[in-house]
This record gives sequence, C-alpha cells and structure tokens, in this order.
Amino acid sequence: MPFSTVNPTTGEVEKTFEPHSPREVEDRLAAAASGFAELSAMGVGERARRMVTAAELLEGELPDIAHMLTTETGKTFAAAKGEVAKCALAMRWFAEHAEALLADEPVTDRSWVRYEPLGPVLAVMPWNFPLWQVVRFAAPALMAGNVGVLKHASNVPQTALFLEELFRRAGFPRGAFTSLLVGHDVLGDLIADERIAAVTLTGSEGAGMAVAAAAGKALKKCVLELGGSDPFVVTATADLDRAVEVGVQARVQNNGQSCIAAKRFVVEVAVYDAFTDRFTDRMAALVVGDPLDLGTDVGPLVSASQRDQVAAQVEDAREKGATVRCGGSAPDRPGWFYEPTVLTDVTTEMKVLTEEVFGPVATVERVADLDEAIAVANRTRYGLGSSVWTRDEEERRRLVAGIQAGQVFVNSMVASTPDLPFGGIKRSGYGRELSGLGIKEFCNAKSVSVGP
Repeated sequence: MPFSTVNPTTGEVEKTFEPHSPREVEDRLAAAASGFAELSAMGVGERARRMVTAAELLEGELPDIAHMLTTETGKTFAAAKGEVAKCALAMRWFAEHAEALLADEPVTDRSWVRYEPLGPVLAVMPWNFPLWQVVRFAAPALMAGNVGVLKHASNVPQTALFLEELFRRAGFPRGAFTSLLVGHDVLGDLIADERIAAVTLTGSEGAGMAVAAAAGKALKKCVLELGGSDPFVVTATADLDRAVEVGVQARVQNNGQSCIAAKRFVVEVAVYDAFTDRFTDRMAALVVGDPLDLGTDVGPLVSASQRDQVAAQVEDAREKGATVRCGGSAPDRPGWFYEPTVLTDVTTEMKVLTEEVFGPVATVERVADLDEAIAVANRTRYGLGSSVWTRDEEERRRLVAGIQAGQVFVNSMVASTPDLPFGGIKRSGYGRELSGLGIKEFCNAKSVSVGP
C-alpha cells in the first residue's frame, strides 16, 4: 500500500510513494552497518563539519522545507519555519559541544570512562514535529558516531525522504542516515535484526509498550518519549496577564498536537474566575484557518481520525456534565479543523482528564491551595512536562520539588532546547534526549583502568 501525503487543510492527496521492498530494506540495513564503520572512525571534528553543513542547508532552504511540513501536517507556516530553524540550532549546538560532552572522564590518574557509539539506532518517529523529533535524536546520535535508521510516521513520507537526502548532501557517509518506508508490522523484525544496536521511539503509550517489549526480547537499549497530559499551575501570586498569554500559546502550539502542550490548567480559587474568563476570551478569539495564511493562529488537525478523536473526548465530557466555555465543535468547512475549546466543571470520570487530548482543547480546574494544586497536577498517569506560575519563592520551591514530571518550567511554557535533558517519567516513558545525557544514551560507557 503506498505512503501518501494527505493535505490536512483540504483532505486531498498531494503525493504518493511506494513502500520499500524487503530487498530494499535489506540493502538499507547493510548500508547502515557499513556507514557506522565509516562514521564511527571519523573524528568528532569531521562529523561536526558535516553537521554544520546540514544546518546551513536547512537555513538556506527554510521556506520550502516549512511549506512541506505545513502541507504534510497542517501546522501553521510560522510554526513550520520555527521548527526548521530550531533543527538548525540543535545541529549547530551538538556540532559545537559534542567533543566536550564525549570527552574521557577521569576517575583516578590511572582510570577513566570513555564513550563509544553503539551502532545503528532504529528511530520510530511521529508526525507532529516530523523534522524536529528526528533531528532531536539524530544530531546527538550522529555526533556520537552512531548512525540512524528512521521508521517515520506513514503520513509524512516527504519529510522522511528529505531527511535522508539532507544528511547525504551534508557529506555524511552513505548509510549514516537511512529512511525506511515500511509499515509498523515489520518493526519487530527490524528491532531483532542483529545490525540494529538500539531503539528510540517518540509516540503513543501503546506504541511505546510494543517497542519496549520487542527491544526487551532482543535485549537492546531503548529510549521512549511518550504521551503527556501536562499541568499548567496558576497560583494566587501569579502574573495573570502573562499566564493567560503564555497559557493560550502553550495549549494551541502545533494546533494543540504536542506532547508537551499545556493541557490541564490548575488554578487557585482566588484567581480562578479572572484567569478563566480572560483565558476563554483569548481562546475564543483565535483565528482558525488555512495554515499557509500568516493571519492564522490554529490550523487543521493532522487527520480526520485525529479530529474525530478530539471531538469524541469533548463530547464525552459534555455528556458527563462539563461546561463548554468556548468552542466544542468542528467547523463546517473542508479539512480537519476543530475549534479552540475551553472546558470547566471537569471530573476524573471524563476522558479529557484521563487521556491525552491531542488538539486545541483545554480543561480548567479550581483548587483551594498549593497543596491541592500539586495533588491535582500529579493526578495523571503521565509525567512529561509541567508549567507553574508564581511570584513567591517558597511556592516555587514547593512546586518544583512536588510536581512529578521530567521537566518543570517556572513562569514560562515547556519547551525542548539542546542544552537541557528532555524526557519523562511514569507512563510518559524513560531515557533522555538532548544535552549531555541525550548524546550518551546510545554510547557504551567503557571503564578503563591501567595497572601499575
């Protein structure tokens, strides 16, 4: 069955690609194995020069690449341009810092730890940030001397093939980065293949469990970045104007389809009414439309099934007593759009609180004090990111210590940057990407001790 780019704005097929045959998959795995031998033998400086070239290619072709991302996923053109620029920034950061991050770590004057690449790493990646999610893995992995074998989401074949071509044009050896146009049914065989050294996945909780099981059976290292239901905690001391402004942006980033988007707004009673009124007004005023139009705030969701899932979650909440403060339906127009929505009077029997909502839908909950705010923030099986808003030092200390998440951002929205570890706890997965921790995830930490 062909892989297709279906434009979420129109619902029309833009391009189709034939899947790779078993013979082609075998050739690409063989190329990855030989590419690893060549790349791992290179000095870090040689890899860095190629990585900087890849960044320059992204920057030089930014509008065209951004247009491709918008066409494949429906993200706004402004967001797509930001994604491309962020990828170039990460490539440059790892090119600059990899040598120091991977340097031998002395233990005594006669012992040390050295970091060596593991080999070809299978990357199973999602559609919502089709360039950034891959570069977030690939930039540190390739700088460490590993090679990448990408199984991208089936609805972004153009981006998958573009990434392979990008690293080739940047001068990386053949096989240093390979894309496979294959279905999920072959993942088990790919993970078991002796040439694959490790696996990384960004995706759903279910996909993470399946990949982790296959990696465990094959005794291979894996890193999982899964779903999130991030809290956005607003205390009575918060700067409300700023919290509202950033809160709207944090909820509808990427049309609401982000694992680190703020999803559950937890607000102290003293400022609940003021925050909710202002937040609702701002959400209702957002412009929904063609993502290529620079005046658009929120574009379509990625597919009809994704739009229908969000609609079903909102309807479940409505039927169980939630108040729809704004939005709450799909507009009558072509494409897979959903209105920015605010729900109050929500309970834990509703799917909007127990599941990840991948669309522009926010819940707002009232809490009595900081203790209840922390308890409600932690009332989820996920633990990826969190955003907390306070101007009180003691409140900040308690929130940072008390919230169960891989990241706590104070008075700002959650973001991923090259210099900070990225990942979660609980059902949001394990392992870390980015930073020094991320570049070492797929390295052998080899202890060396020299006798007298």
